[in-house]
Amino acid sequence: MSRADDPYDNAFAESLWSRLKAELLEGGVFLSTEDAHTEIFDYIEAYYNRIRKHSSLGYKSPEQFEKEYFINLTNSVRR
Repeated sequence: MSRADDPYDNAFAESLWSRLKAELLEGGVFLSTEDAHTEIFDYIEAYYNRIRKHSSLGYKSPEQFEKEYFINLTNSVRR
């Protein structure tokens, strides 16, 4: 849920759905519900979160961004 009159609260979710529709669903329909579940899971977990570069993260994948974040956090705590 977003705050009233603030469309930017939900921008990241809207971006995911926009990309999913454009990149995964451009070919048409799925063969079955199970096929849809498998394809969507693979898209989000294997591609979108691990490989696909996101402009909001400095053109890094979420996995790469998170890894670098924790390395920097650990290094700053040690100082």
